[in-house]
Amino acid sequence: MLNTIEVVLGLLAAVAALGLLSRKVPIPYPVLLVLGGLLLAVIPGLPRARLNPELVFLVFLPPLLYPAAIFMPWRDFRANLRPIMLLAVGLVLFTTIAVGLLAHYFIGLPLAAGFVLGAIISPPDAIAAAAIAERLRVPRRIVTILEGESLVNDATALVAFRFAVAAVATGTFSLGHAALKFLLVCIGGLAVGLVVGWVSAWIQKRIDDPPIEITISLLTPFASYLPAEQLGASGVLAVVTTGLYHGWRLPEFTTSRTRLQAGPVWQMIEFLLNGFIFLLIGLELPEVLGALKGQSIPRLVWYAAIISLAVIVIRILWVFPATYLPRLLFPRLRERDPAPPWQHVAIIAWTGMRGVVSLAAASALPLTTKNGAPFPGRDLILFLTFVVILATLVVQGLSSPAFIRWLGVEDDGEAEHEEWLARVKANEAALARLEEIGRSEKVDPATLERLRAEYEDRLRQLEASRPETVGLPRRLFSSDYERLLSEALKVERGTLIALRDEGVINDETLRRIQRDIDLAEARLGPTK
Repeated sequence: MLNTIEVVLGLLAAVAALGLLSRKVPIPYPVLLVLGGLLLAVIPGLPRARLNPELVFLVFLPPLLYPAAIFMPWRDFRANLRPIMLLAVGLVLFTTIAVGLLAHYFIGLPLAAGFVLGAIISPPDAIAAAAIAERLRVPRRIVTILEGESLVNDATALVAFRFAVAAVATGTFSLGHAALKFLLVCIGGLAVGLVVGWVSAWIQKRIDDPPIEITISLLTPFASYLPAEQLGASGVLAVVTTGLYHGWRLPEFTTSRTRLQAGPVWQMIEFLLNGFIFLLIGLELPEVLGALKGQSIPRLVWYAAIISLAVIVIRILWVFPATYLPRLLFPRLRERDPAPPWQHVAIIAWTGMRGVVSLAAASALPLTTKNGAPFPGRDLILFLTFVVILATLVVQGLSSPAFIRWLGVEDDGEAEHEEWLARVKANEAALARLEEIGRSEKVDPATLERLRAEYEDRLRQLEASRPETVGLPRRLFSSDYERLLSEALKVERGTLIALRDEGVINDETLRRIQRDIDLAEARLGPTK
């Protein structure tokens, strides 16, 4: 037990250190964490941490997919459902088949075992995609498609993985049965996700207690995942469905106090779980290599190069035809949704980093088939999975910023303009309501005038900060306003601390007033 605690504390320290380093160097933090794990893995004498596949599927995956689904804009997800599903279902199945055939004819794996490998390495990682997209200022539609794909593709890949493993274990496979089962698994996951989402929202709407509501929100992804898996449905799809439902309904069934407190809780959970996962991927190196002792190193390198290159090329070969061919065949689709620039398509084709789901699935492979024979190529599949994850994270992850700059793709500013417009309309509506109240009710004129002046000032600030130039930092207020308010808040905070130090006020009073100052400072945004 003590050794386990030491390992966990050591991983926490490594996550914090590498997370801090990722803010100083232009390297996406999933890549940095994997490289850090690799470095730790070769240091002699350190305790070994092993990636338990059951732990990943049960403890890590649901709480990571759930907030990602919540923050996925439902309007944008629905508008891009066709390209998302072409990637999340079509590309995953295409990759499974293509890699399976390649592994069978060029590497010598049995065909069913080749399909197992294909299913394992077919889905790009949700965490890596979100982390990469967050750093790159690209048009919002590209980010939506990449994040939407990574939310749904795990369900497709894990179902394909189950069927492929069953085919290896039993020696039989029926395409018709597999297609029907796939449909039922997906429908079951959607149904469970909607039911759990509705029940959870109904419960939280009747509670006005942030700690309890946050606790319920932490339990919600598990409440979706576990029943779905027990019923034989897709737990991943259930969690994503619940998250998308809650993302749409969240403003209706939660209070402002709950939202303010829940945000930092989920941010911390995401940061720690992401850090643990990518570190553990790197730390798996000794075990992966240890299982292949006695095999030809040049041959293993050759196999790894073939499969890694194939995964990257297969995605490119799928994305471009899947983008342009439907528009050539269907004029109505071309009119409704014109073809995007090839540079945008190239970014989607290149951004396909694999991650923890692939390694967890490979680690979960059974040791033997039903007749007691060793599972064919198990150690080789695990090794190839690890190399594909490492190659895609490092090669594609590190090259993406330079690749996007070379393509000349920049943020179109749509998100900034949409936010600016929404703030203007909300403030105009509030100001109109104040005017209506002033005409119809007896209120203190001074109070009404003070609120009216505040909203008019906000509208002036918004007009002054109109997002005319794409690529500039998002500002809610003018630079002078931000600078002056920041200085005033610093003085307020310093005065409070001085009063506390002099014994004029106690710590509780300091914390209450400091919270108001913190909230005011938070409105200034990330530029401060």
